[in-house]
Amino acid sequence: MYSVVSTAILHGIEAAGVSVETDISEGMPVFEMVGYLGSEVREAKERVRTALRNCGFHLPVKRITVNILPADLKKSGSGFDLPVAVSLLGAMGEIEDTRANDVFVVGELGLNGCIHAINGVLPMVSESVSKNRKICVVPKDNYKEASLIEEATVIGVSHISEVLAFFNEGVIPQIDPTLPKDEGTNEKPFDFSNINGQYMAKKAAEICACGMHNLLLVGPPGGGKTMIAKAIPSILPKLTTSEKIELSKIYSVSGLLKDRDALMDQRPFRSPHHTVSVAGLTGGGANVIRPGEISLATYGVLFLDELPEFQKNTLEILRQPLEEKVIRISRAKGDFVYPADFLLICAMNPCRCGYFPNFNKCHCDKNSVRSYLNRVSQPLLDRIDCCVETKEVKFSDLTKDEKNESSATIRARVKKVHQIQKKRYADRPYRYNSQIPSAEIMDVCGLDDESLKFLEDNFEKASLTARTYHRLLRVSRTIADMEGSEHVKITHLREAFLFRSMDKNYWEKYL
Repeated sequence: MYSVVSTAILHGIEAAGVSVETDISEGMPVFEMVGYLGSEVREAKERVRTALRNCGFHLPVKRITVNILPADLKKSGSGFDLPVAVSLLGAMGEIEDTRANDVFVVGELGLNGCIHAINGVLPMVSESVSKNRKICVVPKDNYKEASLIEEATVIGVSHISEVLAFFNEGVIPQIDPTLPKDEGTNEKPFDFSNINGQYMAKKAAEICACGMHNLLLVGPPGGGKTMIAKAIPSILPKLTTSEKIELSKIYSVSGLLKDRDALMDQRPFRSPHHTVSVAGLTGGGANVIRPGEISLATYGVLFLDELPEFQKNTLEILRQPLEEKVIRISRAKGDFVYPADFLLICAMNPCRCGYFPNFNKCHCDKNSVRSYLNRVSQPLLDRIDCCVETKEVKFSDLTKDEKNESSATIRARVKKVHQIQKKRYADRPYRYNSQIPSAEIMDVCGLDDESLKFLEDNFEKASLTARTYHRLLRVSRTIADMEGSEHVKITHLREAFLFRSMDKNYWEKYL
Protein backbone atom coordinates (compact mmCIF):
# COMPACT_ATOMS: atom_id res chain seq x y z
CA MET A 1 0.00 0.00 0.00
CA TYR A 2 1.00 3.60 -0.55
CA SER A 3 0.57 6.71 1.63
CA VAL A 4 1.83 10.31 1.51
CA VAL A 5 1.97 13.06 4.17
CA SER A 6 2.97 16.73 3.87
CA THR A 7 5.54 18.39 6.12
CA ALA A 8 8.28 21.04 5.76
CA ILE A 9 11.96 21.70 6.28
CA LEU A 10 13.63 24.93 7.34
CA HIS A 11 15.94 26.84 5.02
CA GLY A 12 17.04 30.02 6.75
CA ILE A 13 13.95 31.58 8.29
CA GLU A 14 11.74 30.27 5.51
CA ALA A 15 10.37 26.76 5.11
CA ALA A 16 10.23 24.51 2.07
CA GLY A 17 7.42 22.02 1.52
CA VAL A 18 8.38 18.35 1.77
CA SER A 19 6.39 15.16 1.18
CA VAL A 20 6.89 11.88 3.05
CA GLU A 21 5.67 8.94 1.02
CA THR A 22 5.61 5.31 2.14
CA ASP A 23 5.23 2.14 0.09
CA ILE A 24 4.70 -1.32 1.61
CA SER A 25 5.06 -4.17 -0.87
CA GLU A 26 5.96 -7.85 -1.11
CA GLY A 27 9.64 -8.70 -1.00
CA MET A 28 12.54 -9.22 1.34
CA PRO A 29 11.72 -7.74 4.79
CA VAL A 30 13.50 -4.41 4.98
CA PHE A 31 12.82 -0.87 6.19
CA GLU A 32 14.55 1.70 3.94
CA MET A 33 14.49 5.49 4.15
CA VAL A 34 15.76 7.47 1.16
CA GLY A 35 15.74 11.06 -0.10
CA TYR A 36 19.11 12.77 0.66
CA LEU A 37 18.78 12.43 4.43
CA GLY A 38 20.89 13.82 7.25
CA SER A 39 21.99 11.53 10.08
CA GLU A 40 19.23 12.66 12.48
CA VAL A 41 16.59 11.93 9.79
CA ARG A 42 18.03 8.47 9.08
CA GLU A 43 17.85 7.77 12.82
CA ALA A 44 14.11 8.45 12.68
CA LYS A 45 13.69 4.91 11.34
CA GLU A 46 14.53 3.37 14.71
CA ARG A 47 12.66 5.98 16.73
CA VAL A 48 9.50 5.50 14.68
CA ARG A 49 9.75 1.69 14.67
CA THR A 50 10.15 1.56 18.45
CA ALA A 51 7.49 4.19 19.17
CA LEU A 52 4.91 2.40 17.01
CA ARG A 53 5.71 -0.96 18.63
CA ASN A 54 5.30 0.53 22.12
CA CYS A 55 1.92 1.89 21.01
CA GLY A 56 0.76 -1.54 19.81
CA PHE A 57 1.60 -1.30 16.10
CA HIS A 58 4.05 -3.79 14.60
CA LEU A 59 5.53 -3.13 11.19
CA PRO A 60 4.57 -5.79 8.64
CA VAL A 61 7.22 -8.28 7.58
CA LYS A 62 7.43 -6.81 4.10
CA ARG A 63 9.52 -4.38 2.06
CA ILE A 64 8.94 -0.88 3.48
CA THR A 65 10.30 2.13 1.60
CA VAL A 66 9.99 5.67 2.91
CA ASN A 67 10.93 8.42 0.47
CA ILE A 68 11.22 12.07 1.52
CA LEU A 69 11.10 14.31 -1.51
CA PRO A 70 12.28 16.45 -3.23
CA ALA A 71 15.39 14.29 -3.43
CA ASP A 72 17.75 17.18 -4.23
CA LEU A 73 17.07 18.96 -0.91
CA LYS A 74 19.13 17.85 2.11
CA LYS A 75 16.79 16.81 4.94
CA SER A 76 17.85 17.54 8.51
CA GLY A 77 16.20 17.96 11.90
CA SER A 78 14.03 15.74 14.08
CA GLY A 79 10.67 17.06 12.86
CA PHE A 80 10.28 14.24 10.33
CA ASP A 81 9.55 11.60 13.00
CA LEU A 82 5.80 12.21 13.20
CA PRO A 83 5.24 12.60 9.42
CA VAL A 84 7.08 9.31 8.84
CA ALA A 85 4.97 7.60 11.53
CA VAL A 86 1.69 8.95 10.09
CA SER A 87 2.74 7.96 6.57
CA LEU A 88 3.61 4.45 7.79
CA LEU A 89 0.29 4.10 9.62
CA GLY A 90 -1.48 5.21 6.45
CA ALA A 91 0.30 2.60 4.34
CA MET A 92 -0.49 -0.04 6.99
CA GLY A 93 -4.19 0.84 6.78
CA GLU A 94 -4.42 2.24 10.30
CA ILE A 95 -5.23 5.71 8.90
CA GLU A 96 -7.28 6.42 5.82
CA ASP A 97 -4.86 7.77 3.25
CA THR A 98 -7.35 10.37 1.99
CA ARG A 99 -7.57 11.92 5.49
CA ALA A 100 -3.83 12.65 5.61
CA ASN A 101 -3.44 14.02 2.08
CA ASP A 102 -4.29 17.64 2.88
CA VAL A 103 -2.96 17.79 6.44
CA PHE A 104 0.40 19.25 7.45
CA VAL A 105 2.25 17.16 10.08
CA VAL A 106 5.45 17.86 12.02
CA GLY A 107 6.95 16.69 15.32
CA GLU A 108 9.59 14.63 17.07
CA LEU A 109 8.79 11.23 18.58
CA GLY A 110 9.90 9.72 21.85
CA LEU A 111 10.26 5.95 22.12
CA ASN A 112 7.07 5.76 24.20
CA GLY A 113 4.99 7.49 21.50
CA CYS A 114 5.06 10.94 23.08
CA ILE A 115 5.43 13.89 20.72
CA HIS A 116 8.00 16.56 21.50
CA ALA A 117 8.33 20.16 20.38
CA ILE A 118 10.70 21.29 17.62
CA ASN A 119 12.12 24.63 16.53
CA GLY A 120 10.84 26.63 13.56
CA VAL A 121 7.15 25.66 13.63
CA LEU A 122 6.01 29.22 12.81
CA PRO A 123 7.60 29.44 9.32
CA MET A 124 6.62 25.83 8.64
CA VAL A 125 2.94 26.45 9.37
CA SER A 126 3.10 29.70 7.38
CA GLU A 127 4.46 27.78 4.38
CA SER A 128 1.78 25.12 4.73
CA VAL A 129 -1.01 27.70 4.77
CA SER A 130 0.45 29.35 1.67
CA LYS A 131 0.08 25.95 -0.09
CA ASN A 132 -3.58 25.80 1.04
CA ARG A 133 -2.95 23.11 3.66
CA LYS A 134 -4.58 24.86 6.58
CA ILE A 135 -5.00 21.89 8.95
CA CYS A 136 -1.73 21.55 10.83
CA VAL A 137 -0.87 18.80 13.31
CA VAL A 138 1.94 20.00 15.57
CA PRO A 139 3.36 19.07 19.00
CA LYS A 140 1.26 20.36 21.88
CA ASP A 141 4.18 22.44 23.15
CA ASN A 142 4.28 24.23 19.78
CA TYR A 143 0.52 24.91 19.76
CA LYS A 144 0.66 28.57 20.78
CA GLU A 145 3.45 29.31 18.35
CA ALA A 146 1.65 27.66 15.41
CA SER A 147 -1.61 29.41 16.33
CA LEU A 148 0.03 32.77 15.60
CA ILE A 149 -0.78 32.05 11.93
CA GLU A 150 -4.44 33.06 12.02
CA GLU A 151 -5.42 31.22 8.81
CA ALA A 152 -4.25 27.86 10.19
CA THR A 153 -6.39 25.30 12.00
CA VAL A 154 -3.89 24.00 14.52
CA ILE A 155 -4.18 20.58 16.17
CA GLY A 156 -1.86 20.22 19.17
CA VAL A 157 -0.98 16.61 19.97
CA SER A 158 1.13 15.03 22.69
CA HIS A 159 0.93 11.30 21.81
CA ILE A 160 0.48 9.09 18.76
CA SER A 161 -2.86 7.94 20.15
CA GLU A 162 -4.16 11.50 19.84
CA VAL A 163 -2.95 11.63 16.23
CA LEU A 164 -4.87 8.45 15.42
CA ALA A 165 -7.98 9.71 17.20
CA PHE A 166 -7.88 12.90 15.14
CA PHE A 167 -7.39 11.23 11.75
CA ASN A 168 -9.80 8.32 12.30
CA GLU A 169 -12.50 9.87 14.51
CA GLY A 170 -12.02 13.62 14.12
CA VAL A 171 -11.30 14.03 17.84
CA ILE A 172 -9.39 17.25 18.52
CA PRO A 173 -7.29 17.19 21.71
CA GLN A 174 -8.15 19.93 24.18
CA ILE A 175 -5.42 22.41 25.07
CA ASP A 176 -5.33 23.43 28.73
CA PRO A 177 -6.66 27.03 28.80
CA THR A 178 -4.94 27.69 32.13
CA LEU A 179 -1.45 27.65 30.63
CA PRO A 180 0.37 30.76 31.89
CA LYS A 181 0.44 33.67 29.51
CA ASP A 182 3.93 34.41 28.27
CA GLU A 183 5.17 37.90 29.00
CA GLY A 184 7.89 37.85 26.36
CA THR A 185 11.62 37.41 26.62
CA ASN A 186 12.64 41.01 26.12
CA GLU A 187 13.48 43.10 29.14
CA LYS A 188 11.67 46.38 29.59
CA PRO A 189 13.81 48.99 27.83
CA PHE A 190 15.56 51.74 29.72
CA ASP A 191 14.06 55.24 29.57
CA PHE A 192 15.99 58.35 28.61
CA SER A 193 14.41 60.17 31.55
CA ASN A 194 16.76 58.16 33.81
CA ILE A 195 19.92 59.32 32.04
CA ASN A 196 21.52 62.45 33.50
CA GLY A 197 23.93 64.65 31.57
CA GLN A 198 25.48 63.45 28.29
CA TYR A 199 23.52 65.90 26.13
CA MET A 200 25.64 65.27 23.03
CA ALA A 201 25.40 61.49 23.39
CA LYS A 202 21.62 61.62 23.78
CA LYS A 203 21.38 63.93 20.76
CA ALA A 204 23.48 61.50 18.71
CA ALA A 205 21.27 58.61 19.83
CA GLU A 206 18.16 60.46 18.63
CA ILE A 207 19.77 61.24 15.25
CA CYS A 208 20.74 57.59 14.83
CA ALA A 209 17.24 56.40 15.76
CA CYS A 210 15.69 58.83 13.27
CA GLY A 211 17.79 57.71 10.31
CA MET A 212 18.78 54.22 11.55
CA HIS A 213 22.45 55.18 11.61
CA ASN A 214 25.11 53.16 13.42
CA LEU A 215 26.61 54.79 16.52
CA LEU A 216 29.89 54.56 18.43
CA LEU A 217 30.11 55.87 22.01
CA VAL A 218 33.63 56.59 23.29
CA GLY A 219 34.31 57.59 26.87
CA PRO A 220 35.44 56.63 30.36
CA PRO A 221 33.74 53.90 32.39
CA GLY A 222 30.68 54.95 34.38
CA GLY A 223 29.68 57.68 31.93
CA GLY A 224 26.39 56.08 30.86
CA LYS A 225 27.35 54.52 27.51
CA THR A 226 25.56 51.25 28.26
CA MET A 227 22.47 53.02 29.64
CA ILE A 228 22.16 55.10 26.48
CA ALA A 229 22.50 52.00 24.29
CA LYS A 230 19.86 50.12 26.29
CA ALA A 231 17.49 53.09 26.06
CA ILE A 232 17.62 53.37 22.26
CA PRO A 233 14.97 50.65 21.62
CA SER A 234 12.56 52.75 23.73
CA ILE A 235 12.69 55.64 21.21
CA LEU A 236 12.23 53.51 18.09
CA PRO A 237 8.70 53.33 16.62
CA LYS A 238 6.66 50.18 17.15
CA LEU A 239 7.18 47.22 14.84
CA THR A 240 4.92 46.91 11.80
CA THR A 241 2.94 43.70 11.30
CA SER A 242 5.32 42.41 8.61
CA GLU A 243 8.30 43.15 10.85
CA LYS A 244 6.66 41.28 13.75
CA ILE A 245 6.10 38.22 11.55
CA GLU A 246 9.65 38.16 10.17
CA LEU A 247 11.18 38.72 13.61
CA SER A 248 8.98 35.99 15.09
CA LYS A 249 10.17 33.57 12.40
CA ILE A 250 13.78 34.25 13.36
CA TYR A 251 13.05 33.57 17.03
CA SER A 252 10.98 30.51 16.13
CA VAL A 253 13.88 28.97 14.20
CA SER A 254 16.11 29.72 17.19
CA GLY A 255 13.71 28.02 19.62
CA LEU A 256 12.99 31.27 21.47
CA LEU A 257 9.30 31.63 20.61
CA LYS A 258 7.76 28.62 22.37
CA ASP A 259 4.71 29.27 24.58
CA ARG A 260 4.26 32.85 23.37
CA ASP A 261 0.68 34.09 23.00
CA ALA A 262 1.55 36.74 20.43
CA LEU A 263 4.09 37.66 17.80
CA MET A 264 7.27 39.43 18.87
CA ASP A 265 6.13 42.98 19.53
CA GLN A 266 9.19 44.61 21.09
CA ARG A 267 12.30 45.63 19.24
CA PRO A 268 15.08 43.28 20.34
CA PHE A 269 18.18 44.39 22.21
CA ARG A 270 21.05 41.94 21.85
CA SER A 271 24.33 42.45 23.69
CA PRO A 272 26.73 39.54 23.09
CA HIS A 273 29.83 39.28 25.28
CA HIS A 274 33.12 40.16 23.65
CA THR A 275 34.15 36.48 23.80
CA VAL A 276 31.38 35.55 21.32
CA SER A 277 32.52 33.31 18.47
CA VAL A 278 32.09 34.02 14.78
CA ALA A 279 29.33 31.39 14.58
CA GLY A 280 27.62 32.85 17.65
CA LEU A 281 27.55 36.28 16.04
CA THR A 282 26.70 35.34 12.46
CA GLY A 283 24.87 32.03 12.89
CA GLY A 284 25.76 28.40 12.35
CA GLY A 285 25.49 24.95 13.87
CA ALA A 286 26.55 21.38 13.33
CA ASN A 287 23.26 20.03 11.96
CA VAL A 288 20.81 22.92 11.71
CA ILE A 289 22.09 26.37 10.72
CA ARG A 290 20.54 28.67 13.31
CA PRO A 291 20.52 32.49 13.36
CA GLY A 292 23.26 34.32 15.23
CA GLU A 293 23.15 37.47 17.32
CA ILE A 294 23.09 39.80 14.32
CA SER A 295 19.92 38.11 13.05
CA LEU A 296 18.29 38.01 16.49
CA ALA A 297 18.86 41.79 16.62
CA THR A 298 16.91 42.38 13.39
CA TYR A 299 14.67 45.49 13.59
CA GLY A 300 16.30 46.28 16.92
CA VAL A 301 19.68 47.05 18.43
CA LEU A 302 22.91 45.06 18.39
CA PHE A 303 25.08 46.46 21.17
CA LEU A 304 28.79 45.66 21.20
CA ASP A 305 30.25 46.84 24.50
CA GLU A 306 34.03 47.05 24.93
CA LEU A 307 34.42 47.02 21.14
CA PRO A 308 38.23 46.63 21.00
CA GLU A 309 38.03 43.52 23.19
CA PHE A 310 36.19 41.55 20.48
CA GLN A 311 38.28 39.26 18.31
CA LYS A 312 39.28 41.12 15.16
CA ASN A 313 38.08 38.39 12.79
CA THR A 314 34.72 38.41 14.59
CA LEU A 315 34.28 42.16 14.12
CA GLU A 316 35.29 42.06 10.46
CA ILE A 317 32.38 39.69 9.79
CA LEU A 318 30.06 42.66 10.42
CA ARG A 319 31.21 44.60 7.38
CA GLN A 320 29.08 42.77 4.81
CA PRO A 321 25.85 42.58 6.91
CA LEU A 322 26.09 46.31 7.71
CA GLU A 323 26.04 47.07 3.99
CA GLU A 324 23.60 44.45 2.69
CA LYS A 325 21.31 44.03 5.75
CA VAL A 326 21.50 40.24 5.38
CA ILE A 327 24.05 37.63 6.44
CA ARG A 328 24.98 34.91 3.97
CA ILE A 329 26.20 31.65 5.49
CA SER A 330 27.78 29.09 3.18
CA ARG A 331 28.16 25.54 4.39
CA ALA A 332 28.62 22.16 2.74
CA LYS A 333 24.90 21.45 3.22
CA GLY A 334 23.87 24.65 1.41
CA ASP A 335 23.76 28.43 1.42
CA PHE A 336 21.57 30.21 3.96
CA VAL A 337 20.47 33.83 4.07
CA TYR A 338 19.27 35.39 7.34
CA PRO A 339 18.07 38.97 7.91
CA ALA A 340 20.55 41.33 9.57
CA ASP A 341 18.70 44.64 9.47
CA PHE A 342 19.84 45.95 12.84
CA LEU A 343 20.95 49.22 14.39
CA LEU A 344 24.58 48.81 15.50
CA ILE A 345 25.53 50.59 18.73
CA CYS A 346 29.12 50.23 19.93
CA ALA A 347 30.84 51.43 23.08
CA MET A 348 34.50 51.58 23.95
CA ASN A 349 36.95 53.13 26.35
CA PRO A 350 39.48 55.56 24.88
CA CYS A 351 42.39 53.49 26.20
CA ARG A 352 43.12 50.35 28.21
CA CYS A 353 42.59 51.98 31.60
CA GLY A 354 39.61 53.94 30.27
CA TYR A 355 40.43 57.50 31.28
CA PHE A 356 42.43 58.99 28.41
CA PRO A 357 42.77 61.99 27.87
CA ASN A 358 42.26 62.73 31.59
CA PHE A 359 45.96 62.67 32.53
CA ASN A 360 45.12 62.88 36.23
CA LYS A 361 43.70 59.35 36.02
CA CYS A 362 45.22 57.87 32.85
CA HIS A 363 48.76 56.49 32.86
CA CYS A 364 48.76 55.01 29.33
CA ASP A 365 51.53 56.17 27.01
CA LYS A 366 50.92 57.35 23.44
CA ASN A 367 51.85 54.05 21.84
CA SER A 368 49.56 52.15 24.18
CA VAL A 369 46.62 54.42 23.29
CA ARG A 370 47.27 54.11 19.56
CA SER A 371 47.64 50.33 19.85
CA TYR A 372 44.33 50.06 21.72
CA LEU A 373 42.43 52.20 19.19
CA ASN A 374 43.96 50.31 16.26
CA ARG A 375 42.35 47.07 17.46
CA VAL A 376 39.24 48.25 15.58
CA SER A 377 39.91 48.43 11.84
CA GLN A 378 39.30 51.59 9.86
CA PRO A 379 37.02 49.82 7.31
CA LEU A 380 34.70 48.87 10.16
CA LEU A 381 34.81 52.38 11.64
CA ASP A 382 33.95 53.76 8.20
CA ARG A 383 30.67 51.85 8.42
CA ILE A 384 29.71 53.56 11.68
CA ASP A 385 27.89 56.77 10.80
CA CYS A 386 28.13 58.68 14.07
CA CYS A 387 30.66 58.85 16.87
CA VAL A 388 30.35 60.85 20.08
CA GLU A 389 32.62 61.28 23.05
CA THR A 390 30.92 60.82 26.41
CA LYS A 391 32.31 62.88 29.27
CA GLU A 392 32.55 61.96 32.92
CA VAL A 393 29.24 62.74 34.61
CA LYS A 394 29.47 65.66 37.05
CA PHE A 395 27.85 65.86 40.48
CA SER A 396 25.66 68.74 39.26
CA ASP A 397 24.25 66.50 36.50
CA LEU A 398 23.19 63.90 39.06
CA THR A 399 21.53 66.36 41.45
CA LYS A 400 19.86 68.85 39.13
CA ASP A 401 16.15 69.56 39.62
CA GLU A 402 15.36 69.75 35.92
CA LYS A 403 13.62 66.62 34.63
CA ASN A 404 15.17 64.74 31.72
CA GLU A 405 13.21 64.26 28.52
CA SER A 406 11.36 60.95 28.47
CA SER A 407 11.69 58.28 25.82
CA ALA A 408 8.04 58.76 24.86
CA THR A 409 8.68 62.41 23.98
CA ILE A 410 11.75 61.55 21.91
CA ARG A 411 9.96 58.62 20.24
CA ALA A 412 7.24 60.98 18.99
CA ARG A 413 9.88 63.04 17.19
CA VAL A 414 11.60 59.94 15.83
CA LYS A 415 8.29 58.59 14.53
CA LYS A 416 7.65 61.88 12.71
CA VAL A 417 11.03 61.66 10.95
CA HIS A 418 10.36 58.02 10.03
CA GLN A 419 7.10 59.11 8.41
CA ILE A 420 8.98 61.72 6.35
CA GLN A 421 11.37 59.03 5.10
CA LYS A 422 8.54 56.59 4.42
CA LYS A 423 6.85 59.14 2.20
CA ARG A 424 10.07 60.18 0.44
CA TYR A 425 11.18 56.62 -0.30
CA ALA A 426 7.74 55.14 -1.00
CA ASP A 427 8.70 54.10 -4.54
CA ARG A 428 12.28 53.09 -3.73
CA PRO A 429 13.72 49.79 -2.41
CA TYR A 430 15.06 51.36 0.82
CA ARG A 431 13.34 52.96 3.82
CA TYR A 432 15.82 55.07 5.78
CA ASN A 433 18.40 57.77 5.16
CA SER A 434 21.18 55.43 6.25
CA GLN A 435 20.36 53.20 3.26
CA ILE A 436 20.49 55.82 0.49
CA PRO A 437 22.67 54.47 -2.36
CA SER A 438 25.72 56.56 -3.15
CA ALA A 439 24.46 57.29 -6.67
CA GLU A 440 21.29 58.93 -5.31
CA ILE A 441 22.65 60.90 -2.36
CA MET A 442 23.10 64.22 -4.14
CA ASP A 443 19.56 64.06 -5.54
CA VAL A 444 18.08 63.36 -2.11
CA CYS A 445 20.13 65.96 -0.25
CA GLY A 446 19.67 68.87 -2.68
CA LEU A 447 22.86 70.77 -1.72
CA ASP A 448 23.34 74.40 -2.73
CA ASP A 449 26.64 75.98 -3.86
CA GLU A 450 27.54 77.15 -0.34
CA SER A 451 27.14 73.65 1.06
CA LEU A 452 29.19 72.11 -1.75
CA LYS A 453 31.99 74.64 -1.15
CA PHE A 454 31.93 73.78 2.57
CA LEU A 455 32.30 70.07 1.79
CA GLU A 456 35.09 70.74 -0.68
CA ASP A 457 37.03 72.80 1.85
CA ASN A 458 36.70 70.14 4.55
CA PHE A 459 37.09 66.94 2.53
CA GLU A 460 40.88 66.69 2.85
CA LYS A 461 41.06 68.62 6.11
CA ALA A 462 38.86 66.00 7.78
CA SER A 463 40.62 63.10 5.96
CA LEU A 464 37.31 61.86 4.52
CA THR A 465 37.11 58.77 2.34
CA ALA A 466 34.43 58.25 -0.27
CA ARG A 467 32.53 56.06 2.18
CA THR A 468 32.73 58.50 5.11
CA TYR A 469 31.81 61.38 2.79
CA HIS A 470 28.60 59.63 1.78
CA ARG A 471 27.80 58.69 5.37
CA LEU A 472 28.29 62.31 6.39
CA LEU A 473 25.69 63.33 3.80
CA ARG A 474 23.25 60.67 5.01
CA VAL A 475 23.53 61.91 8.59
CA SER A 476 23.08 65.49 7.34
CA ARG A 477 19.90 64.41 5.55
CA THR A 478 18.55 63.00 8.81
CA ILE A 479 19.39 66.17 10.75
CA ALA A 480 17.59 68.21 8.08
CA ASP A 481 14.53 65.94 8.39
CA MET A 482 14.55 66.44 12.15
CA GLU A 483 14.31 70.18 11.56
CA GLY A 484 11.69 69.80 8.85
CA SER A 485 13.97 71.13 6.11
CA GLU A 486 13.42 69.97 2.54
CA HIS A 487 17.08 70.53 1.61
CA VAL A 488 20.31 69.88 3.47
CA LYS A 489 21.85 73.19 4.55
CA ILE A 490 25.32 74.11 5.71
CA THR A 491 24.15 74.12 9.37
CA HIS A 492 23.11 70.48 9.00
CA LEU A 493 26.49 69.62 7.51
CA ARG A 494 28.31 71.35 10.36
CA GLU A 495 26.31 69.38 12.92
CA ALA A 496 26.97 66.13 11.06
CA PHE A 497 30.71 66.87 11.25
CA LEU A 498 30.39 66.98 15.03
CA PHE A 499 29.23 63.37 15.00
CA ARG A 500 31.38 62.02 12.19
CA SER A 501 32.85 58.57 12.63
CA MET A 502 36.08 58.09 14.53
CA ASP A 503 39.26 57.77 12.45
CA LYS A 504 42.91 57.12 13.17
CA ASN A 505 43.43 60.78 14.13
CA TYR A 506 40.55 60.87 16.62
CA TRP A 507 42.80 61.61 19.63
CA GLU A 508 45.50 63.45 17.67
CA LYS A 509 44.84 66.71 19.57
CA TYR A 510 45.94 64.97 22.78
CA LEU A 511 48.81 62.80 21.51
